[in-house]
Amino acid sequence: MSKRLFVSVDLDGLGEAVAPVQEHFEAVSGLNVVDPHQAHVTLKFLGDTDPDQVPELTDELAAAVDESGVEPFETELGGLGAFPSTDYIRVVWLGVREGGEQLTRLHEAIEERTVAMGFDPEEHDFTPHVTLARVNRLGVKWFETPEASRHHERAKLSRTTPRLVSGLPLYPRNAEGVKVPFAFSVPDLRAS
Repeated sequence: MSKRLFVSVDLDGLGEAVAPVQEHFEAVSGLNVVDPHQAHVTLKFLGDTDPDQVPELTDELAAAVDESGVEPFETELGGLGAFPSTDYIRVVWLGVREGGEQLTRLHEAIEERTVAMGFDPEEHDFTPHVTLARVNRLGVKWFETPEASRHHERAKLSRTTPRLVSGLPLYPRNAEGVKVPFAFSVPDLRAS
């Protein structure tokens, strides 16, 4: 039975860091705030994956980390954005102020390795981010309302404490799209 997998970066204490930012959006009609304890930076969505591919996949991810040349680094979050745009919002996200270059290098190396394995290539440019909320009805333009604009301006000023990145977990998504624990992860980014 296949599992829907994604490769992510978990940051210690990220849930506690994003929760205050998310508070600004809880009162905005049309948005569903994501559980802050599920907060992560997705490097690659793999989709349905045969469990028999997992050993090869973890080897390829470890090789991608080595090839990227990325060593443990700190990342700091801040700045808001939306996908696909602020005019037509489906996802509200918190961006990466520091550490984005390393995350992009990891993404590129992982993308190359996983596409070579037969996984679908990304359709959009990679933007390192943490999802804060999703729109629960199409066409919401909540930045246009005075209430939402006020919350947006407060949240835009939010910055998080730097967080250390030292490993890449591989997670399955359950039917509700929530990450759940998995039995293995890619080795740490630390140099041997």
